[in-house]
Amino acid sequence: MTSKIAIVDNIAKYIVRHRGKGLRPLLVIMSSKLSGEPNQNTYIVASLIEILHTATLVHDDVVDNSNVRRNFPSINAIWKNKISVLMGDYLLAKSLISATQTGSMEIMNLLAETSKRLSQGELLQIEKSRKLDITEEEYFKLISDKTAALISACTELGAITVNAGEEEQTALRNYGENLGIAFHIKDDILDYEGKSRIVGKPVGADIREKKITLPLILALKSAPAKHKKQILKKLKKGANKNDIAEIIKFSIEYSGLKKAKESAWKFAEKAKQNLALFPDSENKNNAIKFVDYVIGRSK
Repeated sequence: MTSKIAIVDNIAKYIVRHRGKGLRPLLVIMSSKLSGEPNQNTYIVASLIEILHTATLVHDDVVDNSNVRRNFPSINAIWKNKISVLMGDYLLAKSLISATQTGSMEIMNLLAETSKRLSQGELLQIEKSRKLDITEEEYFKLISDKTAALISACTELGAITVNAGEEEQTALRNYGENLGIAFHIKDDILDYEGKSRIVGKPVGADIREKKITLPLILALKSAPAKHKKQILKKLKKGANKNDIAEIIKFSIEYSGLKKAKESAWKFAEKAKQNLALFPDSENKNNAIKFVDYVIGRSK
């Protein structure tokens, strides 16, 4: 991420000091071990995936006007939006340039397609937060593009870097897609029942940003028309602290949170089933444990 431009280096150092859990690079390496041995291309891809993910987070914080990321001030909170947008662009370019080091058109094409899906997911979310009319089907399309696309790319790219067969590559792509959907649903659940100190961002942030996620979508489907109208009215005007507490209570009362948890477990089980193709091994066991970690995490 280094550059001859001082401000770019300063922001890059800040990002590295406050980096995340590194789950996506881990997925690349773990997936490669299911089909072979990690090599130089595996590690290049693992690195560039984390840079691409970071670029999306920098852009997301600008779009959401979020001032906190991982319990620290976000890039836009310190350097403001113009610099943040350009830094996100810089990181995106860096990740795609790094892909050329592998010499693989398949890797470059997959990363380009993934970048497109990430943008589509974010744009759909913005559109739906304005209209407050997202359906369950649209929600799954949104999270498939916004989150599962990158996680699926991680697992498929791990397979590609070790020249895995087509059947293994497909199994790992599907594993990543289902894992990514479960991961996003869990994130949405944590926005309703997590603790801001642990999660690393304010609880109820999605509600504040007028994002209708699965716990609320499912609660709205079960609630009487009058109560549903009241909740949507609060969302539309911009929910305050008391409104957020009421909306969370509403999602619990009409089983939205409970059903969202059931949905997350369903996709987690699908992810585990996608690994059936691979013989039992420590690596396969780790991939199964990874699913359990994603579902059981508190941040």
